[in-house]
Amino acid sequence: MYIVQNLKRANIHRISKIMYFADKAHLEKYGRFICGDSYLAKKYGPVPRETCDILNNNHGKNKAFLIKKKFWVKPLRAASTDYFSESDLECLDKSIKQYGHLSSHQLTNLSHDFAWQAAHGNDLIDIEKIVATLANADSLVDYLRDPCPE
Repeated sequence: MYIVQNLKRANIHRISKIMYFADKAHLEKYGRFICGDSYLAKKYGPVPRETCDILNNNHGKNKAFLIKKKFWVKPLRAASTDYFSESDLECLDKSIKQYGHLSSHQLTNLSHDFAWQAAHGNDLIDIEKIVATLANADSLVDYLRDPCPE
């Protein structure tokens, strides 16, 4: 809901891409995804699986948002930031500012990175492939494999 609340025209596609870019930034800087979501390689780019399941299976059950015309997302209440860390909000805000104004076509093109290309259609994108797109890939892979070395 935080992304929806901070975008002018929020739809499922735009939310998915903003989340992907925010997760990549957070992974690069802090060593983890914001919500722990996994990404599927869909035709129009990476899609956060659990987030999209919530959005696509709403059917009026959720009191936080409403889906209009199958893909536009309208918030029904203010987003709570209680479960986000300062670093989560930092990366979400940066992603919204940097990518929120782009067209769906531009977002799709930007998200068709090496990680997306390396996955087979509709399969999960391997986190190591996402890491490979980042500047600190080698040290980050080492950290993810052993976050508490001796």
